[in-house]
Amino acid sequence: MRMPRVELNYVPPFRMICIRLRLTHSLRVAKQCSVVRRERFSGVSGKMANRKFFVGGNWKMNGDKKGIDGIVEFLSAGPIDSSAEVVCGAPQCYLDYARQKLPANFGVAAQNCYKVSKGAFTGEISPAMIKDLGCEWVILGHSERRSIFGESDEIVADKCVHALEEGLSVIACIGEKLEERESGQTETVVFRQTKAIADKVKDWDKVVLAYEPVWAIGTGKTASPEQAQEVHVKLREWLKTNVSAAVAEKTRIIYGGSVTAGNCKDLVKGGDIDGFLVGGASLKPEFIQIINTKM
Repeated sequence: MRMPRVELNYVPPFRMICIRLRLTHSLRVAKQCSVVRRERFSGVSGKMANRKFFVGGNWKMNGDKKGIDGIVEFLSAGPIDSSAEVVCGAPQCYLDYARQKLPANFGVAAQNCYKVSKGAFTGEISPAMIKDLGCEWVILGHSERRSIFGESDEIVADKCVHALEEGLSVIACIGEKLEERESGQTETVVFRQTKAIADKVKDWDKVVLAYEPVWAIGTGKTASPEQAQEVHVKLREWLKTNVSAAVAEKTRIIYGGSVTAGNCKDLVKGGDIDGFLVGGASLKPEFIQIINTKM
């Protein structure tokens, strides 16, 4: 007696419909999870479209007129991404020379200023003096100012407020030391430093926040793109919670710490790194490649 033939791959129609419904639901859930992960990785908005890419070059205590001429030469030769904002931080004694020599589309920043307009403060420079030289920016709170010269969170915040009141734009620097990162205190430190500024600054339109992990400055070590992006996301979330969603969305948060032409493109992939504050590489022709990161 012949047994009836059985189709091993046969699936009843009703069961097939159920399988398709489950598959469709699974795909929808997977897509939603992917979006959530992407938004979490990309910060408050996941977009940088409305935040102009910013690159600052901090020359620190380096160079002379001949060296500045060389920098001006390669920057003028370009090509330079016209959609990027570029600011060069010159030593105090060369601010006027740098402003005269650099093309008009490059900003010039002082590397420090004091919290009042004038007075018996030997060796200091005021925002009014910086403006009088035709310069528009100042770098404040850099880790070298904090660690070597003992600048506290409070004094950095006072300087930021006065510089802004005097009409300068501010690159406000924050960042943790190696031991602070290794002990899990990164967020505590950068939030404390940011809070000191936020408690006194009311208008953030002319503020660029520079996250510079101290352990990565001038050491050749760079935070991984994931490490840098994670802190930038947390900082943007902090601004949203403690200042406003509008400030969190529009404030440019840039990264500094051994940025080079070789790592700049990887660093910006996350979406919340809006540019760089560059040290040694800003003295070299590779600075152009960093400026052109988004090209």
